[in-house]
Amino acid sequence: MRPFVALVLLAALSSVCADRQANSCSVVPRDQYLEYGRDTEVVCRTSCLPGPVSWTLGDSPVAQSLSRSVNSTHAVLTLRNFTRGDAALECRNWHTGLVLGGTYIRTYHRPTNLSCVIHPGSPDERGVAQLLSCRWEHRDAPPSTNYTLLYARRSKPEDEAVCRSRATRCTCPNRLRVSVDAWLAVRAATEHWEAVSDRVVFKPHEITRISRPSVNVTASPDRVDVTWNQSMPSVTCHCQVRYAKTVNGEVLEPQVLNKTLEPRQAGVQTLEDLDSCSNYSVRVRCALDRAPWSDWSREHTLETGLSKRHVRLRLWRTISDPGANGSRKVRALWTEVPPSCRGSFTYALGKASYADADPTPVPCGRPPCVLDVDRRAHTLNLGVWENQRLLAEDSVYVPASAENLPQVTDVRTSSLNGAILVTWSAPAQPVSGYVVDWTHRGHRFDWTESGTTSAALSGLLDKKPYDITVTPLFDNKTGHGTQVLQICSRVGGPGNVTVTSVDPNDRTASVGWSTTSQEECSGDVMAYVVHYGAEKGPALNVTVDGTRRSIGLKELEPDTQYSVHVEAWALTGSTTSSRRLFRTKRYDSRLPLALGVCGSIVIALVFCVGLFCAVQWKKFSEKPVPNPGLSSLQLWSPAGQKEVGSLQPFITPSESLVDHIYTEGPQRAPTSPVIVTATSCNNNLARKTDDYADPAVAVAPDLQGEGSRERVFCSSGESTALLPSGSGPLSPYRSQSSGEAPTSQCTRAPAPVTVYITLDMCDQGQSR
Repeated sequence: MRPFVALVLLAALSSVCADRQANSCSVVPRDQYLEYGRDTEVVCRTSCLPGPVSWTLGDSPVAQSLSRSVNSTHAVLTLRNFTRGDAALECRNWHTGLVLGGTYIRTYHRPTNLSCVIHPGSPDERGVAQLLSCRWEHRDAPPSTNYTLLYARRSKPEDEAVCRSRATRCTCPNRLRVSVDAWLAVRAATEHWEAVSDRVVFKPHEITRISRPSVNVTASPDRVDVTWNQSMPSVTCHCQVRYAKTVNGEVLEPQVLNKTLEPRQAGVQTLEDLDSCSNYSVRVRCALDRAPWSDWSREHTLETGLSKRHVRLRLWRTISDPGANGSRKVRALWTEVPPSCRGSFTYALGKASYADADPTPVPCGRPPCVLDVDRRAHTLNLGVWENQRLLAEDSVYVPASAENLPQVTDVRTSSLNGAILVTWSAPAQPVSGYVVDWTHRGHRFDWTESGTTSAALSGLLDKKPYDITVTPLFDNKTGHGTQVLQICSRVGGPGNVTVTSVDPNDRTASVGWSTTSQEECSGDVMAYVVHYGAEKGPALNVTVDGTRRSIGLKELEPDTQYSVHVEAWALTGSTTSSRRLFRTKRYDSRLPLALGVCGSIVIALVFCVGLFCAVQWKKFSEKPVPNPGLSSLQLWSPAGQKEVGSLQPFITPSESLVDHIYTEGPQRAPTSPVIVTATSCNNNLARKTDDYADPAVAVAPDLQGEGSRERVFCSSGESTALLPSGSGPLSPYRSQSSGEAPTSQCTRAPAPVTVYITLDMCDQGQSR
């Protein structure tokens, strides 16, 4: 009973599973690996949702023409020449867009460009046992790819695995006997796919690389012989000889010579036209006909000797102006044997003229070699020897001082990029060429030949002056040279500019500078640009002529810091001085000077005025003017004029400083006329300082007319006790001792003459 129940359950389960599978949707094959460029078909089963389908490859829809329906539940998509990389393929319901299934397609490549080389071995009657090495290319190969080299031949067409590798190259570990054509291919395999390259047919003589030859090199002064042995002398082979010059460890452009060797022919190649006393490297390689080249032989280095055909002395001369006795100095110039040449070389220079039949050469060291010659024409002969062997000789003509020979004219020069271009006008006579020689201060001489009326001088010292001479050449003579002096190889900048002085004021500043050239060839300054400005102000500049060395800056701000620098401009460039700071003054520096000058002028004027006043005061103080307070007014009696003859009356009283004296009290007339004498002056000198200066007599105001002949005198009634009597001498001073009230008394008298009396006048009277 139990086995039967189990069978029933198994059948029911199988029916259910078959039912589910019949109603499921999927895409087959799953996770497909496809060779790059191949065709494939993918089936979509739509049992779960019948109807038309659409396809998408990655994010792009697939053309509906590539899909076809087999029945209501199966659709087939055909992809031809699939060259896309890894991509996801999905099948969708046409109406709902529901994904019914999908797969992932990955592509791989086959190995390509297979090439093989047979390494040579020992030959025998059955062929040559060789080592086989092959290389190939494999695009986008995963690192886990395993390669197998397959070998087959006509006698054994089955593929034979002769080499295995994890890289794209392989060398067979065992020797192969390759004597006939062979088929070779490489197989690449991973755990998911396997690909085999195209088969390649190789012929043994086309893939055989012979071993590198053994080379021997022999050098002589004029040639180099290269010999080698080939590994397969019984067949025709092609060889290449490569040689290159080495300068200071650097290999120059190599030269290659091709040579074909017939069977049993030895390999020999002669190298000519090599530079003397130079280092060369030589290598050789060979190859069978249409076979790959062998490796280059071991490098051989050699040093070439000095060849006679390479010794060119290029003898030339420079001639100085004749001296007082007609003697001239001739500098002989020539090209030396390169110092890289090993050996002992000697030079000898001789001069010959029509009078000297057997000149004796003079040993010379390095050029120039100086000889003294006279006014006559001479020929210089130079020879170079190596170990008593004459290598080369040359000669040059020295014309006579007065010899009529043509010269070039209109020599012009120009400098560009450190070189000097020289042009000139040819002489009227035909010439064979020209020689241009140049020197810097006579330390080093160079020369060159030219077949035209121009020459470019290169290799010059930078920014140095040169003396240049152009000499025409004839068949066997040389003409007279034409010289131009101090031609610069290149003109430099205008020199270093230095701000030498800055003299600021409140609103102006004077700036001075100087230019110092550190080079012999410096450009002439065309203009100076003075740049200045305040720290927080705009940058200003002013341009002046190249002959100026100072300038005055105007319209500056007082008590402000400025910076200034000078830029010198020439046709060849410009130079700039360093910046210099200065501060303007708060006030004009000329103000103290102006104040000092004005003060001096004022002081001088004050002094002059004071001196003038002092002089005038002295004159005034020395003038005899009496003090009215110490004087009295008396009537001058006409009768008394004879008695007092020593006193001179004032004829014109109006000319005195004081015409009248008025007292504070009423004046009174004296009782009797008073005559002032020298004796009375002496008697009253002791009392003059104690007397009161109030006069006793005053002129009545109503009688002060200028035309009055008489005057009224009023007496104040003062006491006259101290005055002397009328018979005695009269005192000119009035008494001031009375304390009584004065009694006014008036009398009429003739107009008196007013007289001022001083003490010195009394002194003068006594002296007389």
